[in-house]
Amino acid sequence: MNVMPTRRLGRTEHLSSVAILGTAAYGRSTPDEVGPSFHAAIESGINHIDIAPGYGNAEVLVGEFLPAVRDRVFLGEKSGATSGSHLRRHLERTLERLGTDHVDLYQAHGVISIDDLDSRDEAFEAILQARDEGLTRFVGITGHDFGTPAAQLEAVKRYDLDTVMLPVYPGALAHPQYATDLAALLDEAARRDLGVQAIKVGAHQPWGDRTPTHACWYEPFTEADLLARGVRFTLSTPGVHVFATTGDMRLIPTLVEAAKAYTPMTPAERDALLTEAAEWPTIFPLTEHAKG
Repeated sequence: MNVMPTRRLGRTEHLSSVAILGTAAYGRSTPDEVGPSFHAAIESGINHIDIAPGYGNAEVLVGEFLPAVRDRVFLGEKSGATSGSHLRRHLERTLERLGTDHVDLYQAHGVISIDDLDSRDEAFEAILQARDEGLTRFVGITGHDFGTPAAQLEAVKRYDLDTVMLPVYPGALAHPQYATDLAALLDEAARRDLGVQAIKVGAHQPWGDRTPTHACWYEPFTEADLLARGVRFTLSTPGVHVFATTGDMRLIPTLVEAAKAYTPMTPAERDALLTEAAEWPTIFPLTEHAKG
């Protein structure tokens, strides 16, 4: 039986499962649905959870099951608030909902450009203050759009951050500017020993005018071999430590199995996939393609 691999998440020193449980998948679910999925993920070896107050009912639902395993998981939270007071309210409500006195990682969520970063100074100060108070152990930033890696590179120079989280999937890296900006960010992250968390590992293309068949705002791959290919690509990207499972609960078990069976992708395989991905319709920018 394959065992879930772990990787050191930068200077946090946490040995994170290479698959993070992305609880955006639970936003529109029920306790009867979330309970089995959550417990199966933990039993599979996942020891790192990604959650946010913006994920529908996820915090409330996960809060029913988290306390029993709190000592076994690295809890990553995030808020898209721009004001310090708003972010603090998010954090305090999160702690109450999840039945814990601290999170392990709190992140400024959804920063997608330098202009966006400029609007988040109060939020970062509030997160850093929360770290000083022991309400979070570590501080980070997340984002998902073409401008994200450049914005995150600037953010890690402005603030004392511990982690970054952003898209690392073939459809994004097939775009030369994104690939260049990501490489610069990953170089700086390695220099600073930051944890690097990848998202959109299963992304394929926008829904366009079609009716979505899965809970993700983009159309994901659903076939096991194609999801495994995406996992291999992402985890083979130098500097990437872990990836978050996609926003559809039905795909979590397949991604977990792909993580447990991970083998590095060869340079030839990687080049062939990037050539293919250059023909995929991009899921960015968000303003044009995000649904739901």
